[in-house]
Amino acid sequence: MSEENKYTFENPEYRDTYRHTVSHILAQAVKRLYPEVKLAIGPAIENGFYYDFDAPFSFTQEHLDALEAEMKKICKEKLKLERFELPRAEAIQFMEERDEPYKVELINDLPEDATISFYKQGDFTDLCAGPHLDSTGRVKGNAIKLLSATGAYWRGDSNRKMLQRIYGTAFPKKDELDAYLAAVEEAKKRDHNKLGRELEYFTTVDYIGQGLPIMLPKGARTIQILQRWIEDEEQKRGYLLTKTPLMAKRDLYRISGHWDHYLDGMFILGDPHDEEKECFALRPMTCPFQYQVFLNRARSYRDLPMRLGETSTLFRNEDSGEMHGLIRVRQFTISEGHLILRPDQLEEEFKGCLDLAKYCLDTLGLLEKCTFRFSQWDPANPGNKYEGTAEQWELAQNTMAHILDDLGVNYVVGIDEAAFYGPKLDIQYKNVHGKEDTLITIQIDMLLAQKFGMEYTDADGQKKTPYIIHRTSMGCYERTLAYLIEEYAGALPTWMAPEQVRMMPMTDRNVDYAYAIKEQLEKHGFRVEMDARNEKIGKKIREAQLEKVPYMLVLGDKDEEKGIISVRDRKTGETTQMELSEFIEKLTYEVKEKLK
Repeated sequence: MSEENKYTFENPEYRDTYRHTVSHILAQAVKRLYPEVKLAIGPAIENGFYYDFDAPFSFTQEHLDALEAEMKKICKEKLKLERFELPRAEAIQFMEERDEPYKVELINDLPEDATISFYKQGDFTDLCAGPHLDSTGRVKGNAIKLLSATGAYWRGDSNRKMLQRIYGTAFPKKDELDAYLAAVEEAKKRDHNKLGRELEYFTTVDYIGQGLPIMLPKGARTIQILQRWIEDEEQKRGYLLTKTPLMAKRDLYRISGHWDHYLDGMFILGDPHDEEKECFALRPMTCPFQYQVFLNRARSYRDLPMRLGETSTLFRNEDSGEMHGLIRVRQFTISEGHLILRPDQLEEEFKGCLDLAKYCLDTLGLLEKCTFRFSQWDPANPGNKYEGTAEQWELAQNTMAHILDDLGVNYVVGIDEAAFYGPKLDIQYKNVHGKEDTLITIQIDMLLAQKFGMEYTDADGQKKTPYIIHRTSMGCYERTLAYLIEEYAGALPTWMAPEQVRMMPMTDRNVDYAYAIKEQLEKHGFRVEMDARNEKIGKKIREAQLEKVPYMLVLGDKDEEKGIISVRDRKTGETTQMELSEFIEKLTYEVKEKLK
């Protein structure tokens, strides 16, 4: 970092320091206007900051406006921020005298040898490790915006009190704030949770349950198109298709380790504590089921690699606060696969999995926005979270690091992000609001094959335990559809659009001609709908444009007389006359090449 950029937002440390200082300015404004409010915590976050408060009233937009005005005053006052430390007993007394119980709790939870520091700015003092700017005058008051107020459990624990969290953002210049707010508004328009419902891709119903979306015909058709494409592509690459049960007895999950490590994330059918009765669980992943294909009969080294693929419906008991549209759900479908292989095949097969994932993401138009995370275990805190020994984990992670470096993968390391049985490469993607989720994973597993007694006879006649790669080729279909809706603002590329062409006869006289054209297009496998309503053609076009239909065929008397068609393109808004055969050729190419 150059010296000239050290104190700019190009430096992440300065950016966080700046915004953390603004969170303290917010807290000071709250205490000035509403002294009865209790303080909790207020960190900087990726796109701004927040502060949690315990208030006897609900923060409204009117409160936020008043707080913004007060924050501007504090900035103009150019208050010096002064750091000081207190011994534990004095620090507790200091906050007890100010009737700040959440601060007292935080101090009590600090290690005995911890430095307990405070920052003072004018008439306001807060418990904080820092760092901060040296003065509130460094903050541009007209480039602060309080965005929202929501509920947040104290310390993220649903058993603790619900506090109120005020989110905000801040920039060094007002035009930077304005640009950010404009981007936020654009993100709201693209948010799949809004746009996907408006375009009728999916819906949710309260009495069905949170995280259980209903795929409407458009959404169901798009997922079907993606599923067929993925299954065909996997078949080309040597995958064997499987179809396994949606549930199993707890016995299976005990062998795999899910019963010990993932029980809270599973939907249980029966009493998990009653050993006298059968107890089942809906599957949270497919791996222990697909292993049974390998175990069906004796295997030799010639059977490997065995690539197994399945379009799997899975169930995970996500926390209600994590639910979001199609991105975070409790029932979802995934392009899941497991490769059972010899150790000497590991690098080549991992490369094949990564190549498939990149091909899928590139074809969908999502690859450029993806990042890669090498997810590892936390050796300092293995607890009950991970299977295996430190030596086994070191071997698996060193092997994976070697493979990733050989392949030139530019990744970040995520400690304590591994699966309980092995490290993984997570391909990450951010939604329009900047929230990051995992889209695709490729995992190396050197443990579970042994737990299931999986063996093959090697060329030397000896029984050996295979390695396993867990992977997805496109990830979760619902989540991918959400990202596609956001990426293309609902205007999906023609090859995956649920409706590719809409017929629009201008008058009743042209309906038969339109149906004849529709029949020809459908014979070539295109998805075509008819709008034969007795409405003005302008209204039909506007509606089709709003519904993001790629092509509209506007057919009138002259088209019918000449035996041609008038094609309106969604992208350009232009209408072109052409022969039907020419349009079929154009559409065929666009679909075959999967043009974006």
